[in-house]
Amino acid sequence: MTNNFKMLAIIIAGIIILFIFNFKNSDFNFNKTVSACMVAQKKISKSINAEEARKFCEEKIKKMVNNSK
Repeated sequence: MTNNFKMLAIIIAGIIILFIFNFKNSDFNFNKTVSACMVAQKKISKSINAEEARKFCEEKIKKMVNNSK
């Protein structure tokens, strides 16, 4: 009985750690995606500045994420 309890406790702790890791890295992934989009926008349009590109990319990525849910 104690082996089953230990195994269950390890599994639950692992799931909790994965959730924490996912929330912690979601901002990192979003920022990397925005940066890549900004580089692509800058190559496509020479007249766009960094602020406009960031705003455009953030809106576009947030819209894509909301549509996928």
